[in-house]
Amino acid sequence: MVTIDQIKQLREETGVSLIEVKKALEESKGDAEKARDLLRIWGKKVFEKKTSRETKSGLVETYLHSSGKTGVLLDIRCETDFVAKGPDFKTLAHEICLQIAAMKPLFVSEKDIPEELLESEKKIYEEQTKESGKPEKIAKQIIEGKLSKYKAEVSLLSQVWIKDDSKTIKGIIEDATAKVGEKIEVKRFARYEI
Repeated sequence: MVTIDQIKQLREETGVSLIEVKKALEESKGDAEKARDLLRIWGKKVFEKKTSRETKSGLVETYLHSSGKTGVLLDIRCETDFVAKGPDFKTLAHEICLQIAAMKPLFVSEKDIPEELLESEKKIYEEQTKESGKPEKIAKQIIEGKLSKYKAEVSLLSQVWIKDDSKTIKGIIEDATAKVGEKIEVKRFARYEI
């Protein structure tokens, strides 16, 4: 039997609707850890369903570092004005601005990286591995690994979140999507630094 206290606690921890929290707790027979995992799984399914929806609302979030030498403009979208004005969406936008200020991504996602840039990076890695004297098969694996790491570093959505290294920015957007029930999308950003 699931208690009201269990439902309240899990609701406070996750921010997911009471009905979903109750359903997860019932399915996990009161085990809060299993219920959290279920909510995460369900959230990913919700995120996947919502990816085809159009994001017509949103906001432009700004961040200016206390030194006054780094600033960020972020265009983040959602489906409705109701969600755009909500505290969860605004918090997410602020967290993403902090990420951009700290980690200096160049692109929103890996698919936005120009092929020419990847080719020039690959040539650099090829030169580095030639000098190492590694066998060709191992050299190719090293190059692919370095390219993957480079893509993750310069792509906002692939970056590890600065506040929790177990999550990526894409992951926190997926969590927010599950919480607010709408598709959320980072359209573009600009980072300024003196």
